Amino acid sequence: MNKHHAPFESIAFSNPETLLGALSTEAASMLLGNVGDITLVVGSDGIVLDVATTSPDLAKLGFADWIGKSWIDTVADDSKAKISDMLATGKENAAARWRQVNHPTEVGEVPIRYLPVNLGNADRIVAVGRDMRSMGVMQQRLLQAQQALERDYLKMRQAEARYRMLFDLAAEPVLIIDASNRRIREANPAAYRVLGAKPGALIDQMASSIIAPVHREAFVAHLGAAEAADDVPPITVQLANGDHEIRFSARLFRQARSALLLVRMSGAGTIDARHAHDTALSDVLERMPDAFVLADRDLTILTANSAFADLVELPSTDRLRGDKLGNWFGRSGIDLDLILGQLREHGMVRNVSAIMRGASGGQEEIEVSAVLAPSVEGDCYGFTIRSVGRRLQVAAAVNQRDMPRSVEQLTDLVGRMSLKEIVRESTDMIERLCIEAALVFTADNRASAAEVLGLSRQSLYSKMHRHGLGNLVSDDE
Repeated sequence: MNKHHAPFESIAFSNPETLLGALSTEAASMLLGNVGDITLVVGSDGIVLDVATTSPDLAKLGFADWIGKSWIDTVADDSKAKISDMLATGKENAAARWRQVNHPTEVGEVPIRYLPVNLGNADRIVAVGRDMRSMGVMQQRLLQAQQALERDYLKMRQAEARYRMLFDLAAEPVLIIDASNRRIREANPAAYRVLGAKPGALIDQMASSIIAPVHREAFVAHLGAAEAADDVPPITVQLANGDHEIRFSARLFRQARSALLLVRMSGAGTIDARHAHDTALSDVLERMPDAFVLADRDLTILTANSAFADLVELPSTDRLRGDKLGNWFGRSGIDLDLILGQLREHGMVRNVSAIMRGASGGQEEIEVSAVLAPSVEGDCYGFTIRSVGRRLQVAAAVNQRDMPRSVEQLTDLVGRMSLKEIVRESTDMIERLCIEAALVFTADNRASAAEVLGLSRQSLYSKMHRHGLGNLVSDDE
């Protein structure tokens, strides 16, 4: 049953008149002057009447020069209310309590903790002060130590989370066995699948219980040998839940002054079902009609299928490994940067139009879908690439006879031509369209069309000849 404890109250002398009444003025002065780092005698109007200090640092900062000054003027603005409270407490002879105030100095604010005491004279009080700078330094060190501990604890938790994720996602079955009692401390999901146990059922079980009785002694001897040496060869034994054999390899490590054994299992039945079709998946990717390429965080090609090698006009994928994807991919500084920006922001992109360059200098219109795949070894990028040249409208060759006919065709030139060339071609397109419109408006009367366009007939004929318009025969002929 919880008990209520009343707050502690200070206990005064029981017979102060008899014991302390004989104190002389010198004794009382010495006692008050040495009880704190600084002692003030303050009048009822708040003026400092006398100062005693035992701290050389406070004397150097000017605390001893306060005689004749108002006590409230020596403190910072946020401490003036506390000075007023202490003066009122001393006048009323109320129960005194410690109050901390800040004194501004040339080296910064100095915190002092005061206790106002009324010595029976209503005209003055004695304020005993203690320098709190050393306490502040200790508090700061304590705070820094606490923050350092919290940072270290956070790093430990993050490291533990990473190792726990690696332990759980590992395809290889792993057991952590206590070397002192041979009981299983930890087991990853792959070990549960191989041993046919329910999640959590292996914890605190004897390690020998998972082994067939005929091989238990050999297994226990292997664990004992692993405690004595690091190069113990693996042992092959039969599991208790089946007739197939598993190879065990144990290694000793220490954690928190405890000896533990890391036991790895391999052999028949230890292949994770999630990885059972890796070979078939690799074969499917190799035979896909669409190009596939896997690159690391630096866009160095890790692997690619035959379709990608055909797209970049190389005889085999062996020449691609270790090469930079940017050497083949897209318009320089445009397509690949755009795709990577979307991958880092959204994790995937779909059907982005781009261009693939071949080893012989050819270009192919493509659509790209890509995904960012985080892994333990670092992020990697997977790209699927489809040639769409047959589906897309063939871009019109830009020359004097065959010009772009629309804004869409002009925008398709971005990345293939410089801005200066695109502006020139757009000017030619507008000129041709205006001449065609003038001819339609004047029923093919070239003299009238020239007048509408503000051109001479000879200039109109020259432009029509350049654009390949009409039969190039003048109206006068």
